Amino acid sequence: MGATDARATAIVVAAGAGTRLGADEPKAFLEVGGRPILVRAAEAAAASGVVERVVVAVPEGFETRARELLSSVGVPVDVVVGGATRQASVRAALASVPASSGIVVVHDAARCFASPALFGRVVAAVATGAVGAIPVLAVTDTVKRIDGGRAVSTVDRAGLGLAQTPQAFRRRELVDAHERAASAGVEATDDATLLEAGGDVRVVEGDPANVKVTTPEDLARVLAREAVDG
Repeated sequence: MGATDARATAIVVAAGAGTRLGADEPKAFLEVGGRPILVRAAEAAAASGVVERVVVAVPEGFETRARELLSSVGVPVDVVVGGATRQASVRAALASVPASSGIVVVHDAARCFASPALFGRVVAAVATGAVGAIPVLAVTDTVKRIDGGRAVSTVDRAGLGLAQTPQAFRRRELVDAHERAASAGVEATDDATLLEAGGDVRVVEGDPANVKVTTPEDLARVLAREAVDG
């Protein structure tokens, strides 16, 4: 890819309601260590040195608040209204990604401990020829197949991995994949699913600290971590 094609825009998906957290406001606006989850995620992207713009997808009615919170992240920020699903939110954000951005990095705001270096690793893999790149952790626990509350078999964990975000892709291929998925009524839990069957989606080393805040227990753990680190 040329220098122009390698310009990266980060999409930060922050449109979840946070119902599993039992919160009174969307999850991305909750604070961890005195800073909203959304701000932490956007700042990591901006600090990576490979992202020149951030597009954030938030719930309807939270656009102004998001713009205010993100006014000093260090790169231009666009705020769009997300959709009913994660995939719909990414698709809405893609419409605001400039054509000059050859690479798009999609990141879940709930992974608010992603490091700037992780953004750099996935973008570098795409800039050197991959269609996409995702951070993955090796599966170290024994994996069981469950049926009706019973363990019925053990799954061979060789070749298995736990995918994280940020995930980077060539912009054109990601847009096309989302359009195909929308036409076919296909919903995926991450963007790599839409491209990995027919494209070169590479794996880079994930980060065990890059946890996802989904449940009250997750939030309690990250708050405890912040208290220790702080």
